[in-house]
Amino acid sequence: QVQLVESGGGLVQAGDALRLSCAAYGLTFSTYTMGWFRQAPGKEREFVATISRNGDRQYYADSMSGRFTISRDNAKNTVYLQMNSLKPEDTAVYYCAAASIAAIPFFQRPKSTDATKYAYWGQGTQVTVSS
Repeated sequence: QVQLVESGGGLVQAGDALRLSCAAYGLTFSTYTMGWFRQAPGKEREFVATISRNGDRQYYADSMSGRFTISRDNAKNTVYLQMNSLKPEDTAVYYCAAASIAAIPFFQRPKSTDATKYAYWGQGTQVTVSS
């Protein structure tokens, strides 16, 4: 059974940093494209960042580029999201997700940023940024 377990969320002030982690179980981690998405209250889920299977390529949403960094450790079956210079508008539930080779055979836009390509999702971790 596949499980993605996020951790690291919390309440911080504007300008602070947080590092989210997502541990994966029950899948061959290195064969999955991993992504982070978020959903704020009253808004649709949106793409945050994604990383290729071997970690050599990443895509970011424009509003997060330069502030957020996605990385992965295939030996630990874990993907990370380092978030710096946090803003109140970053407040949301953050989800990690996994997409198989069949769903994303080549790491490229727009497939890699498309939430519908990701079959497995974590339960989410709340990030709240106060002003």
